[in-house]
Amino acid sequence: MIVVVTVLALLLAAGARSAPGVFLLPMQEALGLSRGTLSLTASLGLLVFGLAAPLSGRLMDRFGPRRVAGAGLLLVAVSFALSTRVGSALGLHLTWGLLSGLGTGLVGSVLGATVATRWFVRRRGLVVGLFGAATSAGQLLFIPLLTRWAQTVGWAQATLIVAGAALLLAPLLLALLRDRPEDVGLRPDGEVAAPDAPPAAPPVPDPGVMARALRHRDFWLLSVTFFACGFTSNGIIGTHFIAYCGDLGLGATFAAGTLALMGAFNFVGTLASGYLTDRVDPRLLLAGYYVVRGLSLALLPLLPPGAAFTIFGVLFGLDYIATVPPTTALTADTFGRANVGTVYGWIFCAHQVGAALASWLGGVTRDALGSYAPAFLASAVLAVAAGALALRVTPPARRAVQAG
Repeated sequence: MIVVVTVLALLLAAGARSAPGVFLLPMQEALGLSRGTLSLTASLGLLVFGLAAPLSGRLMDRFGPRRVAGAGLLLVAVSFALSTRVGSALGLHLTWGLLSGLGTGLVGSVLGATVATRWFVRRRGLVVGLFGAATSAGQLLFIPLLTRWAQTVGWAQATLIVAGAALLLAPLLLALLRDRPEDVGLRPDGEVAAPDAPPAAPPVPDPGVMARALRHRDFWLLSVTFFACGFTSNGIIGTHFIAYCGDLGLGATFAAGTLALMGAFNFVGTLASGYLTDRVDPRLLLAGYYVVRGLSLALLPLLPPGAAFTIFGVLFGLDYIATVPPTTALTADTFGRANVGTVYGWIFCAHQVGAALASWLGGVTRDALGSYAPAFLASAVLAVAAGALALRVTPPARRAVQAG
């Protein structure tokens, strides 16, 4: 039940977060604003989404994920509804950017990592991979739906549909989600204990963990590599891929279909990554993922428009969010599972700073040079560099857990 309700929340947060990339061109046509202005709105949303991660993590460590995620869903509903009532750039920056970024950040940034590390030991990596796959599935489900709705009922009505879904999901999450297994007399799945031993007290978060993390080299390595992850995924591809296809004369339906293909392969890749994270050095996984991502981004501007984009969709999709399980595992093993919300929240913030920067610079590059190719190539170089940095993370002493 905990996994199911968390998956539902992550599905909706991913769908809401993908909306700016889908609606970029319809909003430009309807509102008469430049692509750079709308890219700034999307960038603000991504940036606040990232800044909300440490806040969300801290609140979840202190008050539990149930109340924090429930409040985030309500804020998503309010921000999306309000965004349809404004038409100015400032109004969109405040609603479509700042408020929606805060709402989705409270739900989708560290919820999966916090729940997985609190409830699971034996299959922690696999569950983190499942939650990452839920994010992929959110894109897989929402991007084609949002594209169709934008073409039929318009972007404003489509935005109201997302707001309504968030409003309906909030009470369901509050009713079913529990903060930790000890609240219902259970132990984390796979935790070794004597058969007749009572449930142990939940681990207490370290209030000074960030002071320790800021002095730890691995925190900065994980933050920098996750910055590159956000830059090369949500930032450049998530925001601008549909617009890039439009520049090449490819319809929005084709572009949404390619993103859905990425989502499908990301579902497979993230689940596989979670499985491998329980068995393989996470640093090696991260290095491989970032190098493959860099190669696929370097390939994109060279591909002829059309069916060849399938190659990119498969390659990029396989590791779109596959970096999450090994990054979460390294965070938990280095700083303790009771502190994952806080520490991973700041690492995820770096991810979204990268995403926001790429979202803004991608639009500026397109307006200035008339092409996205330089932005894609710069992203490719950054991804390969992140792969090299991942190998410098200290290999943690992983807790030995009996398989099965």
